Amino acid sequence: MILISISIAIYGGMSFYVGKRLYQGLAVLFPYINSILFAAIFTLIASTLFVGIMPVPVMVRRLAFRIGAHWIGFFVYLFLLFLCADVVVFLGSITTLIAQPGTARFYTTLAAVLLTVILVIYGRYNARRIRHVHYEIQTKTASFPSGIKIVLISDVHFGAVNSEKNLARIVKGINDLKPDLVCIAGDIFNDDVDLIRDPFGAIRLFRKINATYGVYASLGNHDGGVDLGKMLAFLEESNITVLKDEHAVIDGRLVLIGRLDRSPIGGFGGLERKDITDVLALIDAQERGLPIVVMDHNPAAIKEYGNKVDVILSGHTHGGQVFPATLLTKALFTVHYGHYQKDADSPHMVVTSGISTWGMPMRIGSNNEIVSITLH
Repeated sequence: MILISISIAIYGGMSFYVGKRLYQGLAVLFPYINSILFAAIFTLIASTLFVGIMPVPVMVRRLAFRIGAHWIGFFVYLFLLFLCADVVVFLGSITTLIAQPGTARFYTTLAAVLLTVILVIYGRYNARRIRHVHYEIQTKTASFPSGIKIVLISDVHFGAVNSEKNLARIVKGINDLKPDLVCIAGDIFNDDVDLIRDPFGAIRLFRKINATYGVYASLGNHDGGVDLGKMLAFLEESNITVLKDEHAVIDGRLVLIGRLDRSPIGGFGGLERKDITDVLALIDAQERGLPIVVMDHNPAAIKEYGNKVDVILSGHTHGGQVFPATLLTKALFTVHYGHYQKDADSPHMVVTSGISTWGMPMRIGSNNEIVSITLH
């Protein structure tokens, strides 16, 4: 509760700053603008983030989430650019490089707003694009003469704004790669199943995925809580096998493990994440010589595995999704994106930036992607 209160206070303070700067700029262009009306409209838009999590009708929550998700994209860049503009004007005024700070503040405000609009438009456009990334990986425990192709996606975030729009293209993109195995490394949902606009349509599309050995998934931090039962039923209807700290043997050629996320929002209905040693102990003796591939949503868990597995497939970070968060995830995670192997005895780790967006429906400095991995 204290953390929530602090977060609301910080957001409130930032919103006051952004609102004040916007009003100052508008007041120059429109001297008769009504300050009370502006404050009311601004507060209403800024508050949609909180309406979306209240116990209100689904249609109201959907609308609030849509407005709030787009607003936060504008808000983040307005705040950062206004702050940069004010620093420039302040330094310019105390060094006398700027003779008229008031005029400079107006033009920097205008520039900040225009640049924000450009960034948001680009971010929305880029969030509709899907790129394909490929990695070749040599396993240390066995070899595949002709290779085995794994297609990896993560962070679908069904229920988030625009999360269903790309699904037909995602399924086509997966099928075009002719995968042997499809892995979905968590955050298939966005906490609330009721926010999915067309769940039956999504299920029909998922069923169209063609993979020689099937489609498997692990659960991410947004795939839990009170809707866990609905989520698992959705995935079962979609012909997707969920591994909950369990394993499956794929064609007698590799062992696939799906981990429960380390910090699920709302929990996994009593299920607890096991130690990796306990998970591996469930593998039959004759199968322990096979390559082991693990789906673990959060790449921060890399240190848990030592040299016990061959490949770890993760998502979660979104590659930062929007700059400058891309710098933050790079600093926080040993691997925030891409293919990594510490040394020859360590597992390969592949972290995807995800196939969709969370929060703001924008991508700036990162991409939606489908990853294909050929194991040798």
